[in-house]
Amino acid sequence: MARERQSIPIEADEPAGDGGPSEAARFIAKAVSELAPMARVHRLDVLAHLLDMAQMEADELVRADMLRKLR
Repeated sequence: MARERQSIPIEADEPAGDGGPSEAARFIAKAVSELAPMARVHRLDVLAHLLDMAQMEADELVRADMLRKLR
């Protein structure tokens, strides 16, 4: 069974709204982190795998944006 991943938390000081691609990626990471365990419970293995991959991609986009902002 795949291990449950934790997505990157949304910073409290960031305003809500249309924050562009980074905010969308954060939202998607959070949403799929809640959906993937449900898929695993119901033995929807391919769907769980795809959701895990979507979360990994979203987390990577957020990390890259954070690094870009630090430069």
